[in-house]
Amino acid sequence: MRLPKLDLKPMKNLLNLYDRSKHINYLTEILSGLTVSLALVPEAIAFALIAGLSPLTGLYAAFSIGLITSLFGGRPGMISGATGAVAVVIVSLAQSHGVEYIFATVVLAGMIQMLAGALKLGKFIRLVPHSVMFGFVNGLAIVIFLAQLASFKVAGENGELGWMIGDQLNVMLGLVFLTMLIIWGLPKLTKAVPASLTAILVVSAIVLGLDIDTRNVGDISSIKGGFPPFHIPEVPLTLETLSIIFPYAFIVAGVGLIESLLTLNLIDEITETRGKSNKEAMAQGLANVVTGFFSGMGGCAMIGQSLINISSGARARLSGIVASVMLLVFIMFGAEYIEKMPIAALTGLMIMVAIGTFEWASIRAIGRMPTRDNLVGFLVAGITVLLHNLALAVLIGVIISALVFAWENAKRIRARKYVDEDGTKHYEIYGPLFFGSVQAFAEKFDIATDPDVVIIDFRESRVNDMSGIEALNKITERYTRAGKELHLRHLSPDCLKLLKNAEKIIDVNIIEDPTYKVAVEI
Repeated sequence: MRLPKLDLKPMKNLLNLYDRSKHINYLTEILSGLTVSLALVPEAIAFALIAGLSPLTGLYAAFSIGLITSLFGGRPGMISGATGAVAVVIVSLAQSHGVEYIFATVVLAGMIQMLAGALKLGKFIRLVPHSVMFGFVNGLAIVIFLAQLASFKVAGENGELGWMIGDQLNVMLGLVFLTMLIIWGLPKLTKAVPASLTAILVVSAIVLGLDIDTRNVGDISSIKGGFPPFHIPEVPLTLETLSIIFPYAFIVAGVGLIESLLTLNLIDEITETRGKSNKEAMAQGLANVVTGFFSGMGGCAMIGQSLINISSGARARLSGIVASVMLLVFIMFGAEYIEKMPIAALTGLMIMVAIGTFEWASIRAIGRMPTRDNLVGFLVAGITVLLHNLALAVLIGVIISALVFAWENAKRIRARKYVDEDGTKHYEIYGPLFFGSVQAFAEKFDIATDPDVVIIDFRESRVNDMSGIEALNKITERYTRAGKELHLRHLSPDCLKLLKNAEKIIDVNIIEDPTYKVAVEI
């Protein structure tokens, strides 16, 4: 008896995590991942401390989120982990209710993100204008740079932080500039190895070899630990608990998705490829659900680490996997060595990331771009720098851009008027009819002097919203009260559906009516 042949294609597609049609430089991927893993350590620790949590919660989040998004995310080469944006959101909850509520919040946030991905809401990131992207990127670059200034501070005798002085400052500056010089100059000589990794290794070797007295990673906190333990959040399963964690979870989910999808768009532009926003949203959600059960603080895409990875030549998933796995190796087996790595090397690396992140082209374009776009860009950058709230900055930028767009389009509605041989007056409307243009639309008509029959032609216009529909109803009522006959022509079918109560006074050529469709992501 012959067994039926199994179709293994679905399983093959599931297991094939790499696009084998594209060439992968495995050495570059591995070295880039190693570089990123070294840079992840101090940031993950710092973000955990900002949130008032144990450093290991940040390191565990960087491992689990980075690994899952690298395996299943929609943007190969993008690095995710514990982030400052999430830390700022959860710090008050950590202070008021403790770490168990943080874990529960992260799990719920992940579920919300997965729901957003399933509903294909990732496509709405297209609504972010280019001026907002410029402001977001420039603001983030400034934030990354300013964050490095803390490396030049030390605790005094009274425990307060103060600026370095004397030889300590000179040594720190010298090591930072040496790191930056290697990152800038090595690619001009050879691209065989990532400049960032080379800089870290060279500066670390100089510090250890010459026994230079400078701050290292171990001065911040110990990173030694075991494999992330599985842990179900110990919170009461009640509506009261849900009411406590849901607002935080919703904000974490929103902040995480906005920052991740904007980072995805930025990497798309750099690599001239296209990521999958909905797939990334699903992966981010899955990663947060998992990290919440493995003692992690939650997170999202990390633009600084992603740019390190991309600038080192990585383009595939392997680099992110290597970065995550090596981070776990450092935690479990290499803590004593990583803790000796000088902070100056990582500071120089992140300053070069900030310089590379800043959109210098936006400065040159100030005189060429519309003033409104420049103002939006400056506003978004300013909010990002002052409040360190990327999601709020982007949201405000999008709202202002939308209002400016509405205002500009409201001024574009106009009417061409003429009377035909039958004595019928025609109003040919041009431009969109929506909430911003209804007043200008109403002012186009001279009801008192118009003839008995009037036709308003919408062939070159579109009724966009309920305000436009109401404007049509009002103009119809005004002509009716004046004892005159009004016909509305070339209205689209969706508008006709909303105007079904006025069918007796509408003259429509259905064959010539346009049909409007909205492009959606598949």
